[in-house]
Amino acid sequence: MTTSATISFIGAGNMASAIIGGMLENGFKAADIWVSAPVDKELQSLRKRFGVSVTTDNRHCAEQGDVVVLAVKPQVMAQVCQDLAPVVQNTRPLVVSIAAGVTSDTLNAWLGGDLPVARVMPNTPSLVGKGAAGLSANDQVSEPQRQQVETIFSSIGTALWVADESQLHAVTALSGSGPAYFFLMLEALEEAAARAGMAADTARELAIQTMAGAAEMARTSEHDPAQLKRNVMSPGGTTEQAVNTFEQGGLRELVTEAFQAALARSESMAAEFTQDH
Repeated sequence: MTTSATISFIGAGNMASAIIGGMLENGFKAADIWVSAPVDKELQSLRKRFGVSVTTDNRHCAEQGDVVVLAVKPQVMAQVCQDLAPVVQNTRPLVVSIAAGVTSDTLNAWLGGDLPVARVMPNTPSLVGKGAAGLSANDQVSEPQRQQVETIFSSIGTALWVADESQLHAVTALSGSGPAYFFLMLEALEEAAARAGMAADTARELAIQTMAGAAEMARTSEHDPAQLKRNVMSPGGTTEQAVNTFEQGGLRELVTEAFQAALARSESMAAEFTQDH
């Protein structure tokens, strides 16, 4: 999908680079993208790679944008927003934050108030175009602006709206932290196969392809995961033995406990961050 809006990125890290790359592959024009960061070397690398406009001046970058994407770390977000406030109060862009733990109300206050603000929780597979992002927007964000947010983040994977901003904590526990859960399973499967005498590189390749194949089946099948699981299991067979071992070992309960731990930590980090600022 193409867009005539100008998108300004404040911050030039890995996630900003991934988003820009995805946008350019999905109809956005390099001429419509600005990026700012303190280190000119990083910016010149982005300019050469993507052909976008760059500057070390955050205010100048924000001034260009119909959409301003805040892609800086939460620890510096207050300073960045307060510096941008005079500009965005004048230009009134759609503001999009990808920082964890900083609420839209807090961002709005730092930016001077009464602005359309959306929050997005992307995850690291966005770097390879397979991201899963949760989207939330305050009441000032119009329907066309919601479509803009969805279009930008759909360019690096799946982008889904949550009903309430507080649900971004659950998004963090599911898709934000989730890649590490699957990497843990890959690690454990590799180790188990190696102990059974398989070559490490063979174990890794088979485990990765198995996970990728299972994910694609889950994505495209008309069946739910429970049925897909049953389809692999034969009575008295190897899969049944393995699945029963997982069930008896309390895998479901452990996953729930881990999810709740991540959720609680996300909530406490947000509370700490709000108190600190």
